[in-house]
Amino acid sequence: MVVLNKIYTRTGDDGTTALGSGERRPKYDLRVTSYGTVDEANACIGMARLHTASAHAEIDAMLGRIQNDLFDLGADLATPDTGQDLGYEPLRIVASQVARLEADIDTLNRNIKPLRTFVLPGGSTAAATLHLARTVARRAERLMVELSLKDGETVGAEAIKYINRVSDFLFVAARAVNDNGESDVLWVPGQNR
Repeated sequence: MVVLNKIYTRTGDDGTTALGSGERRPKYDLRVTSYGTVDEANACIGMARLHTASAHAEIDAMLGRIQNDLFDLGADLATPDTGQDLGYEPLRIVASQVARLEADIDTLNRNIKPLRTFVLPGGSTAAATLHLARTVARRAERLMVELSLKDGETVGAEAIKYINRVSDFLFVAARAVNDNGESDVLWVPGQNR
């Protein structure tokens, strides 16, 4: 259980932050940047939910689950698997979380016509904010993959799959809130030459 009774601790004033293992890292460390970007994606989803809460209840519920899972992902990333006993079982993203996202994507995508070109972010406010969240989730994914390839660092395979599916979900959700793709703004290659 997390207890936050004091918001400022001053321990980060030296430019470091604590991982879940207690290890301190610079605030610009790639692991910290990775879970910070996951948090940023989560905040963008929170903004999107302001536009889905009343008009798109099913999608909003899915987004709520994703927001909770993104905190799980942040906890996963904040506690590197070093093989050492931490005295507790660290929270990890698991295959069932990925599978649930895939099922949600399939549910939403069932009513959307296939694309013949790329979609520009927009159409409706809800869609535009979902696209913004998608781009931040993709950035988090790139950082996580980079971290996973760094010597001495580990990132769970399910964690990388999960963030990949989050951005896929956000793309499909943006199309769904755009009248199942009917209000999508489509890219016209070379249109303004």
